[in-house]
Amino acid sequence: MAPSSILILTALLLAAESTAPPSLVNTSLPWLLGTWQYVAGAAQLPQHLVELLLIDHGHLHIEPSNGEELLITQHVAVGDRCLSNNSTSIRLGANGTALLQHAKTQRTLGTVTELGSEDALLIQHHVQKEGTYSALYLYARNRTVSSEQKEELGRRAESLGLSRGAVIYAPWRKELCKMGEKERTEERKDGEEQGTAPLSTTMGSL
Repeated sequence: MAPSSILILTALLLAAESTAPPSLVNTSLPWLLGTWQYVAGAAQLPQHLVELLLIDHGHLHIEPSNGEELLITQHVAVGDRCLSNNSTSIRLGANGTALLQHAKTQRTLGTVTELGSEDALLIQHHVQKEGTYSALYLYARNRTVSSEQKEELGRRAESLGLSRGAVIYAPWRKELCKMGEKERTEERKDGEEQGTAPLSTTMGSL
C-alpha cells in the first residue's frame, strides 16, 4: 500500500474514533459506579415532601450497561417494607454532564452531579404535573457528609424556593434494605407516576 494511502486510511480511522460516542464508564464518570447511601432530600411538590418524611433509609447501586449508559437500582425503606426501583439510568450529556433518564423511554428527568467531592452524589430531579417541580436527593458513600456539603445542599434547596429547614435527613433507625440484599423487596412498576422513595417519586415517573 502506498504511503499516501496509509496516511489517508489513518486519518479516516482517527476521524471515526473521534465521532464515536464517549464511554461513560471508562473515561468520564467512573466515580459514579458502585453503591451510594441515602442521606437527605428536599422537594417542591407537597406529595414528594410527604414521601421524604416516610423514608427511614435507602441506597442505590449504579452499574454499567454499555458504553453510554449506567443503570440505577434503588432500594428504600418505607414503614416495614423495602421497596425497589430500577426504572432510571444515567447517560452522558453535552459538556460531560450526567443526565438522569427514564430507562425505557430515554426521557430526561434531571441531572446527577457530585456535591463538593466524589464521595457525595446529588440528584436533581424534575417532574411535570400541572407545572414543573424539582426535588433534590443527596447520597454519600458512607452516609456522612461534611458541614460544607450540608451548607451547599441548603443553598441548592433555597435556589428551588425552599427553606433550609425543608431539607429532610433520613433517620436510619432500622435497616430493612441491607446492602446487596434483594430479598423482601417489592418491585415498582416501570413508569409509575406515584413515588415512595427518592428517585421513585420522580423516578417512578422515573
